[in-house]
Amino acid sequence: MTERSTSGAAAAEALPPPRAALSGTTWREIVHLLLNLPLGIFSFVCAVVWVFAAALLSVTVIGLPVLAAGLTGMRALGRWERGRARVLLGLRIEEPSPLSRAGGAGFFPWLWRTLSDPVGWRSALFAVIRLPWGVLTFAITLVSLFVLWPLLPWLARLLTQVDRVMVRGLLSPSDGLERRIAQLRTDKETVTDTASGDLRRIERDLHDGAQARLVALAMDLGLAKEKLTEDPEAAAKMVDEAHGEVKLALQELRDLARGIHPAILTDRGLAPALSALRARCTVPTTLHTEIPHRPAPAIEAIAYFTVSELLQNISKHSHATQADVELWRTKNRLLIQITDNGQGGATTHTGTGLKGLADRLNSVDGLLLIHSPPGGPTTITIELPWRDPQPTHTHTRTDNGSER
Repeated sequence: MTERSTSGAAAAEALPPPRAALSGTTWREIVHLLLNLPLGIFSFVCAVVWVFAAALLSVTVIGLPVLAAGLTGMRALGRWERGRARVLLGLRIEEPSPLSRAGGAGFFPWLWRTLSDPVGWRSALFAVIRLPWGVLTFAITLVSLFVLWPLLPWLARLLTQVDRVMVRGLLSPSDGLERRIAQLRTDKETVTDTASGDLRRIERDLHDGAQARLVALAMDLGLAKEKLTEDPEAAAKMVDEAHGEVKLALQELRDLARGIHPAILTDRGLAPALSALRARCTVPTTLHTEIPHRPAPAIEAIAYFTVSELLQNISKHSHATQADVELWRTKNRLLIQITDNGQGGATTHTGTGLKGLADRLNSVDGLLLIHSPPGGPTTITIELPWRDPQPTHTHTRTDNGSER
């Protein structure tokens, strides 16, 4: 009995100590590190073949399309790597914005958008540098599994921290840069569409209004000229009617010019221009302005046409009997608040007027807030960036004619 006990104790001493159990987080990090090598080889080969093919075909017309197609594939690779980091490393990174549709549909707009995509290029860089790092992490992790087991949790955490830094640095949105670029592209499209709509409106107003009236006026004057010798009284009557048509045509042209950019806004500023606008509103309106000096001309124009459109909406749809317009400056923002005691229910979800107005304000970093419960009253607040006008260089002339 004593000999058996002694031999059993000796055998127990000869066995290696039991390995400490690893947590689920550590096992996921180990799997991630072991996958770095095969995935690194795959992505590196794809990147090298793609760049080599694009370089060989650069002398042909398909060189750039191959380069763009490869960038699209690199973007997909980056999406896959973000998913792997999310599952195995618990690293949650927002997806970069998809490629914008700015520039329209078609092959060449797509080609330009893809070649200028920073997400695709950074994903390609990630694919290249991933291979040497994958070789290192695979070797260290494999050795640690059989030799350095007690140190494995700390080594796995250290190595995956480097992985996390690489994924954050190369595969995450650059502090919202891509989203800002996409937003700017959308704003550009909005401004372009608005400008095109305004040009079509001006063309329609000229064609259907002043132009048609001037054509009729020319025809009337031609008839009056023919009757001048035969029937002077009829010719004089026709000239008198033509004179009235001239006045109406001039009034239409003045209204059209005022709709493009009112002269009073350029000459005297926002407060006098809004005062003239208030006087033409069919709903009694009060105006309070507290702005120390004039903002940039572009901001003045946007504020003027915004108030003009909102007052027109009040006149047409609100059934209000009183409206108020207030303007003031807070730090670097111009604030406008318009209230009316109408029936309420104003929203950007129905119709296109307020929705288009909100889009136009958003394109210049502005904001439109609406509080309009059913039954009223309605309060609409507009925020615009206060941009001081650019300084202009003035020259004064001395008595001897020189400028200073």
